[in-house]
Amino acid sequence: MIETNSSWYVVYTRPNWEKKVSSLLHQRNIEHYCPLRKVTRTWSDRKKILETPLFKGYVFVHVNESKKWTVTEIPGVINYLYWLGKPAVIRDEEIENIKKFLKEFEGVTVKNIPDVAERVEVTQGILMNYKGIVLEVVGKKVKVRIQSLGIEMTATFDASDLKVLSDDAR
Repeated sequence: MIETNSSWYVVYTRPNWEKKVSSLLHQRNIEHYCPLRKVTRTWSDRKKILETPLFKGYVFVHVNESKKWTVTEIPGVINYLYWLGKPAVIRDEEIENIKKFLKEFEGVTVKNIPDVAERVEVTQGILMNYKGIVLEVVGKKVKVRIQSLGIEMTATFDASDLKVLSDDAR
């Protein structure tokens, strides 16, 4: 349902609820967009192509200012993404650019730089598979505290060598 004077906003969802929230928004005739990308998952006995959200934990909603807060009543929606104390408004052109980009390119990924205090796993190098907590982020360098063998180590990694752990992997 397209409304006049509507704006695009971003809502936070519960972890791994992006597609569920999208379905619930659809059932309530609320215009939304959950950008999906195709990912090949490999198991020991097969490969499967899955559609996964491009932005983990986010769904875009297009609603009128007067109906904005009804979206937060939908199960799985946590809150709006805020900018300068107000729900962040996303320009229509940005949504269109994401749609065009996903149509034109395959294998799209989003590289996220972890936040301080997030749990991460090292994906490259001698400390591969070790888990730790982010202490500091400077540009694309991330300082991580890792506990092993009863001692604490601190190491600095490129953000691209870290994977943010989801709530269920913690």
